[in-house]
Amino acid sequence: MPLVRITQQAVRTPEQSRRLADLVQEVMLEHFAAPPGGRYQILETLPVGAIIAEDTGLGIDRGEGVVIVQITQQGRSAAQKQAVYAALAERLGGAGLVRPEDLVVSVVENAREDWSFGHGRAQFLTGELT
Repeated sequence: MPLVRITQQAVRTPEQSRRLADLVQEVMLEHFAAPPGGRYQILETLPVGAIIAEDTGLGIDRGEGVVIVQITQQGRSAAQKQAVYAALAERLGGAGLVRPEDLVVSVVENAREDWSFGHGRAQFLTGELT
């Protein structure tokens, strides 16, 4: 169950933002085998100018539509991560929501004991989740 934080600047309508989040979830289901009903997303919209995303020396020309997607997860392979990067750029770009140049994705690793889904229990460790 990936935890996905989507941070964007205020250049999209609420409907566009929801569509963006929905497409990210589709990619999580398809490429990270996220379980249906395991959607955990934080959609954060900041004022224009609040995100500073330089090109890291790659010659990437970013605009005001920059989006940073941070995915906290466990156990995905390098191939799965690369597939997610490509699928996000393709889907979000294809939908006219985020230019591929404006998409920054970071995957953060954690372990089963790093999750509690409520009631103060570590459900992966107690066996409530597998």
